[in-house]
Amino acid sequence: MQSRRKVLSHSARVAALLAGAGLLPALARAQGTPWNAAAFEGKNMADVMKALGAGAPAASADVTITGPDIAENGAVVPVGASTTLPGVKRLVLLVEKNPNALSALFDVTDAIEPNVSTRVKMGQSSNVYAVALMGDGKALYAQKEIKVTLGGCGG
Repeated sequence: MQSRRKVLSHSARVAALLAGAGLLPALARAQGTPWNAAAFEGKNMADVMKALGAGAPAASADVTITGPDIAENGAVVPVGASTTLPGVKRLVLLVEKNPNALSALFDVTDAIEPNVSTRVKMGQSSNVYAVALMGDGKALYAQKEIKVTLGGCGG
């Protein structure tokens, strides 16, 4: 049985090795895409697309959004976005009637399938958009109305 002092000593050594190898989460986050505060503070789709450097999105059958028709609890609404199009750089989830429209942003590469899912908070029934930002600058979206019976933003 190890003593507490030995466990702490071993933990410190492992942390130092991970930091030296560049594997700590804080270091990985610092090397990734910088935080885009303007996009997450956007009040509508036009503000978010402008902050992300994209033009007005066009509706597309190649972008798919998944989610429930009726969400019992707006605090945890499962939604997903996917597309079969090649050249996707980002998948974005927006909730139209939330105080800040942008709920999630995922950077993707050609090495992975552009298919993501997460849970978002919805204050009220609203349209939810899945937007695929393409490498050539195009923005394509799909829309789904999700009705919320119990609000997630304090309702």
